[in-house]
Amino acid sequence: MLGDAFAAERESRRTAKQFPKTAFLFGSGAGPAEPNFGVFDNWIHEPAYLSGMIAGKMSKSGTIGAVAAMGIPEVNRLVNAFFAGAKEVNPNIKKKVAFIGSFFDPPKAKEAAVAQIDAGVDVIYAERFGVIEAAVDKKILAISNMSDQSSLGPDTVITGPVWDMYPTVEQAIKLVKAGVFTAQDYGDFSRMAKGGSFLAPYHKFDKTLPAEVKDLVEKKKAEILEGNFRVDVDENTPVSD
Repeated sequence: MLGDAFAAERESRRTAKQFPKTAFLFGSGAGPAEPNFGVFDNWIHEPAYLSGMIAGKMSKSGTIGAVAAMGIPEVNRLVNAFFAGAKEVNPNIKKKVAFIGSFFDPPKAKEAAVAQIDAGVDVIYAERFGVIEAAVDKKILAISNMSDQSSLGPDTVITGPVWDMYPTVEQAIKLVKAGVFTAQDYGDFSRMAKGGSFLAPYHKFDKTLPAEVKDLVEKKKAEILEGNFRVDVDENTPVSD
């Protein structure tokens, strides 16, 4: 059984105990539970870091922003990785952060994004829906999140971290078929080296993104995949400069 336990941890884990012969694999910020409750999470901070490198190089104002759901570990590590990537290529970059207190409130996210843009942000991380709309209206650049969202703003969205659940699900099914499924953390299958996350295609920006920027990203991507560079997992709640 595959699902999401973030809003129903107790119920999900209690149900798993009632059916010990059924494999459970749920999105969760907590750990696995014997004998049958495996967990996964959005460990896509690596492509978020690469996205930040692009933002840091493409910003002309020297200020980038992020509008996110709330200050929880699953969100913080993505936003922090984004800013860390930007800092690598531009140590003087300034950041603005806003949390909307909800996982889905596009109007509030758009409002927060507009406020950042009016305050000087010219590249923004759309961790939530609604931010890209503001970026399109204000004609600035944006980084999407979780999926390829270029269609929401072809002239605005450069790229963004994409979460591909296929490797996680494939591994779980393989273990179930072999009769050896156990409670474990499947988080590694969301990392770039396992194919569980990657940068969305540049689409129209493939022709306009400076070669220097693309080369920097490809070099860092190779270092990550080869295990020669590790993106720090920082789950502290970020604040604006």
